Amino acid sequence: MRKTPVLTPQEAALLVRDGDTLASGGFVSSACPEALSSALERRFLETGHPRDLTLFFGAGHGNRNGTGGDHYGHAGMVRRVVCGHWDRTPRLGALALEGKIEAYNLPQGVITHMYRDIAAHNPATLSKVGLHTFVDPRLEGGKLNGRTKEDLVKLVEVEGQEFLLYRCFPVNAVFLRASWADEYGNCTAHREIGPTDLTAMAQACRNSGGKVIVQVEKIVAGGTLDPKLVVIPGIYVDAIVVGSEAEHQQCMDAAYDGSLTGEFRAPADALAPLPLDARKVIARRAAMELRPGAVVNLGVGIPERVARVAAEEGISQEMTLTVEAGSVGGVPRGGTQFGGAANPAAILPQNVQFDFYHGGGLDIACLGMAEIAPGGDVNVSRFHGRLAGSGGFIDISQNAGEVVFCGTFTAHGLDAVCEDGKLVVQREGDVGKFVSAVEQVTFSGDYAVRRGQRVLYVTELAVFALQSGGVTLTEIAPGIDLQTQILDQMAFMPRISEDLKLMDERIFQPGLMGLGRGDLHKNKREKQEEQTKWH
Repeated sequence: MRKTPVLTPQEAALLVRDGDTLASGGFVSSACPEALSSALERRFLETGHPRDLTLFFGAGHGNRNGTGGDHYGHAGMVRRVVCGHWDRTPRLGALALEGKIEAYNLPQGVITHMYRDIAAHNPATLSKVGLHTFVDPRLEGGKLNGRTKEDLVKLVEVEGQEFLLYRCFPVNAVFLRASWADEYGNCTAHREIGPTDLTAMAQACRNSGGKVIVQVEKIVAGGTLDPKLVVIPGIYVDAIVVGSEAEHQQCMDAAYDGSLTGEFRAPADALAPLPLDARKVIARRAAMELRPGAVVNLGVGIPERVARVAAEEGISQEMTLTVEAGSVGGVPRGGTQFGGAANPAAILPQNVQFDFYHGGGLDIACLGMAEIAPGGDVNVSRFHGRLAGSGGFIDISQNAGEVVFCGTFTAHGLDAVCEDGKLVVQREGDVGKFVSAVEQVTFSGDYAVRRGQRVLYVTELAVFALQSGGVTLTEIAPGIDLQTQILDQMAFMPRISEDLKLMDERIFQPGLMGLGRGDLHKNKREKQEEQTKWH
C-alpha cells in the first residue's frame, strides 16, 4: 500500500488546471475545505491561474463573508457554476446576476445523486424532482442568466411518466474536507457534522481520472483508524493537506461541539428559550402541525425555530427531526451550525438522506417562503435582486406528505410584539410577500394540489391553506383586523374559509404554551378530517 503525498495548500492548488471542472465539498458553514479554496484563490490573484473553471457543489458553501464558494468569486477564475444553493456565496451570486459567468441552479438532492451517477459513468441522473419549477426546461431549465445557454436539464417520458434528465459530466478535481487521515490516505469524518457526500464525490472524481485532494485536521499512523469510520478510502486519494486550526473549524465561527457528532450528549435544556417575537409566533404555530411519530425536516431560518419550540415544550421526543445533511433525531441547530443536530440517533450520508426524502419518507416539512402567489406557488430562490438558490427546498417540498411554509407576512422593517395575548403590529414591513405572481417558481401550487399534498402558509398574522381553488385564509391572529392588516397588504384576494377562526391564543402568551401529546394527537385527527374534506 502506497503512502499518500502530503502537500501544502499552495502545492495542492497547483494540481488544478485551467478549464477544469472542480467539485468542492461542504455544507453551509461546515466541512468547507478552506485551506484548499483559499490557496487556490491566492494562486489566481497572484498569477491569473487557474482560469475558466467549472465550479460544482451541492449545499450552500460558506458564510457570506468571502469563505467557501466565494473564494472563487473573481471574474475570469470561473467560467461556469453549477450548484444547489447560492445564498452563502454573494460574490459568485453577483457574477451570475451580472451575466459574467454561466450559472445554473439545480436541486441540492439531485446534485448529491449526480455525484453517484458520475462515479458509475451513468450519462445522467433521472428524477421527478424539479418538475413544474424553474428547473423544468418548460420554465427556465435551471439557467440563471442570458449567458447560460447549454441545456443541462431535459424533460423526458419514461413508462408514461414525466421525468427530468440531469446530464452528468466528468469531474477533473475535487476539494474535500475530512477529520483525520492515516499515512495511506484513508480519511474519517468523525469530527464533522456528518459524512455529507465525501465518498460519492471522491469516487466521482477518481473514476473521472481527476485529482482527489483532501484537507484534514491531522495525520495518524497507518492502521490506527477504525475502518468503520473511514469514509474516503486511500485508494481514491491523490493528496492530503493539513489545514490550520482557523481553516478547520467544525462549523465556521463556532467552537467544536461533540454533541453534533455523537461524541457526547448535550443536556436537553442547554438552549435558552427563544424570545417571544413574530418569528417565535410562527414557529409555535408550525409546531402545532407536528404529530406523534412524524418524520420531519426543518429548513433554514424561521423553520429552525420549530425545533427550539418543540424542545421548550418537551415534545421533541414525540417525533423525529431530520436535516438534509444527514442527521436523524436530536435537535437541529441553526446559524453557522445549520446542518448539524445535537444528540442525533444517526448521521447518514447526505445522498442517502435525499434518497429517503425523494421517496416520500418525510411526513412533514417546515420550510421558508419569500413570495406566495394566488395559486399557491412559492418562491425562495430568486427575489428582489437577491439570488438565494433553491438548496434542498425543491427536493423536500415536492415529496413531503405535508408542507408548512413559514415566514413573516411582510419583510424589511416589520415590527410586531405580543401584548395581553394579542399580536400588535407597530410597523409593517416594506415588502409584501403575497404577490400576484412569483418571480421564480420554486414550489408549484398546482402540482401540489394535483398530487394531494397538504400545504399551509403560516405567518404571524394569519394562516392560509392551499386548496383546489388556491390560497385560502383559515386563521387570523387575535387583535388583527382582517381588512386593513391582512387583505389590504396582499396583492390578490385570497379565498376566505367559511370556518375562519382565531389562531390559538396560547401562541401569543409568554411562558410555555403547554403543547403536549394530547394536542399532537388532536392535530393528527384534524389533519385526517381536513384531508378528506379537501380532496
